[in-house]
Amino acid sequence: MKRVIHSSAGLLLIALAFLAFNIVSSQVLTDARLDLTEQKLYTLSEGTERVLDELKAPIDLQLFYSDEAVRDLVGLRNYARRVEEMLRAYEREADGRIRLQVIDPQPFSEAEDRAAELGLQAVPLNQSGDRVYFGLAGTNAEGQTQSIPFFALDQEAFLEYDISRLVQTLSSPQMPVVGVMSGLPINGGFDMRTQQASSAWMVLENIRQLFHIESLQPDIDMIPANVSVLMLVHPKDLPEQTLYAIDQFVLRGGKLLAFVDPYSEADPGMGIGPGEFAEGRASDLGPLFEAWGVRLVQDKVVADASYAMSVGVGAERRPVRHPGWLSLTPVAMDRDDVTTASLENLTLATAGSLEPLEDAKTRFTPLLQSSEYAMPVDAARFATLDNPGVLLRELEPTGERYTLAARIQGPARSAYPDGIEGRKDGLKEAASINVIAVADTDLLTDRMWVQVQDFFGQRLPQPWADNGTFVVNALDNLAGSDALISVRSRGRFARPFEVVEALQRQAESRFLEKEEVLQQRLAATEAKLAELQSPDPEQALELTEDQQAALQSFLQEKLSIRKELREVRYQLNADIEALGRTLKFINIAAVPLLLTVLVLLAWLWRRQRVA
Repeated sequence: MKRVIHSSAGLLLIALAFLAFNIVSSQVLTDARLDLTEQKLYTLSEGTERVLDELKAPIDLQLFYSDEAVRDLVGLRNYARRVEEMLRAYEREADGRIRLQVIDPQPFSEAEDRAAELGLQAVPLNQSGDRVYFGLAGTNAEGQTQSIPFFALDQEAFLEYDISRLVQTLSSPQMPVVGVMSGLPINGGFDMRTQQASSAWMVLENIRQLFHIESLQPDIDMIPANVSVLMLVHPKDLPEQTLYAIDQFVLRGGKLLAFVDPYSEADPGMGIGPGEFAEGRASDLGPLFEAWGVRLVQDKVVADASYAMSVGVGAERRPVRHPGWLSLTPVAMDRDDVTTASLENLTLATAGSLEPLEDAKTRFTPLLQSSEYAMPVDAARFATLDNPGVLLRELEPTGERYTLAARIQGPARSAYPDGIEGRKDGLKEAASINVIAVADTDLLTDRMWVQVQDFFGQRLPQPWADNGTFVVNALDNLAGSDALISVRSRGRFARPFEVVEALQRQAESRFLEKEEVLQQRLAATEAKLAELQSPDPEQALELTEDQQAALQSFLQEKLSIRKELREVRYQLNADIEALGRTLKFINIAAVPLLLTVLVLLAWLWRRQRVA
């Protein structure tokens, strides 16, 4: 009896100690967190921590989430909880400089009016007119606001980047300056071919909505200090002083978005009429690219049979696939880079390819790539190409994927280590540069991505490709600080059941194979029935006994085949359901049973020691 009392008292003490530890830890260790996820999904990245460290004034964040309206949407509720946990992490890390408020905007409430006023998007939930808010609004000390209209589940990988971008924009609310230097008439002007005035390209109008644009002359010898991002378009025949100015701008931390081209169709060149070779249509940043560890393949255009666009040829405008005009799908884009992650379609014309140099110290990350069914073609070929179908038939794919656009980051040296005449005191190297290079300029032209309509003097764009979004994404990303740019894709919170998915694929494969055989038998049987059966009742009475027996046999076989099909469809998920039952048994019975056995063994061991 004494042993039982001692052992029971010991278990009671253990339980009391465990309870006391939980009470104390809940009060003392309130900020302690342990992130055991593989990709540290609940831990703020170093870039975000730097963004928060640079905050000088408090920022108010308001998370508008229709909690009551989505009570039955488990996926959205789980994601909303993760978003709130992420925002709480920002609040803790900012040490009082971020104040978070979670609001459930009920229908016809002041909170709903406030959400709409701040630019949040209400998504229809059902046909009854119920709407869901799930967005974030931020306000800085000056009263300026920024918002994320809606947290889309398919953009979960960029959740931290979007929030950090909002915070940094509120901490530095001035509109970034983009310096544009172009060798093409991007600002509009007088078109010599049509003998008419031309409007500014629509891509420039898109940029102007988010950035302040400063036009730069091609003979400039210093990039202005207020320029956040330099956008170079078709930089051909730039003087040395301008190349040196670009070199120094990048080395001192300026960001560069460069559009070069081995054959720019938007450049009239020196040609006179159709069919003549237009010289001088190529552009490059040769010495600068070499110093940054990259090169543009000279005089070569990437032709791709897989991404070839369909174009109209001849007076009848018959459709022909053009291997030099590419329509890129998401497979061709880097889904881990914020500039290309959300794009669905990009169109390029006679684009070139970029390659990293062997001795490069920079990191070369492809953003856009061709398919394996591509090959380089002489750029001169496109000056006299009348029928793209001929080129498509001659295409011999190399099996290599060619890089059409890339991000270049890391340590770099100056292309002019000794300076230039009259300027010898420039930077020699930089610990890190950030450049996005695109081997095509035609993607910027209106004809490659947007249809513009004139509505009572107002230009209304109707985009049919994502070219404009790509340019704005790239500028937006580069305009952020190095800390923000370092906040890349963090992976996804949703972890799929890979074993279940594998079983499902195997089951579907078996199902489809057997179903195809049964469907063929069923079609053959129904064809024989159709031969025997007649829509005329009088003819149906003329069947012989053998024919009637065959008819009954075919009907029975049809019923039998349909039964087999139902059985195959039933067996499709049999393995998955069996695995589900096993998991349920483990969760419901096996784990508690194992814990019970462990507790019992511990009690017996302690009792034996007391004895």
